[in-house]
Amino acid sequence: DVQLVESGGGLVQPGGSLRLSCSASGFAFGDNAMSWVRQAPGNECELVSTISSDRSTFYSQSVMGRFTISQDNAKNTLYLQMNSLKTEDTAVYYCATSIWGQGTQVTVS
Repeated sequence: DVQLVESGGGLVQPGGSLRLSCSASGFAFGDNAMSWVRQAPGNECELVSTISSDRSTFYSQSVMGRFTISQDNAKNTLYLQMNSLKTEDTAVYYCATSIWGQGTQVTVS
């Protein structure tokens, strides 16, 4: 079965850092574009970052320069390094490809 499992969320103070991980299984991880999407309460989903199979990356304007997406194909794992966190980064963060994971809560307060 295709599965994505996120981890690494938590509570952090403004200016702090977190690294999210997404463990993938059931598909050719390195051949697929992978994304991080977030949703804050009352807000629409926001595409935060994408890494393509050729390793090209996209970042939303709101996180550019603070977040870094990466992947380890040997471990079938996607990462999101989040630095200089702001209160407005508070959201549930989802790992996504053709499916979404269950999400991990990030709270900046």
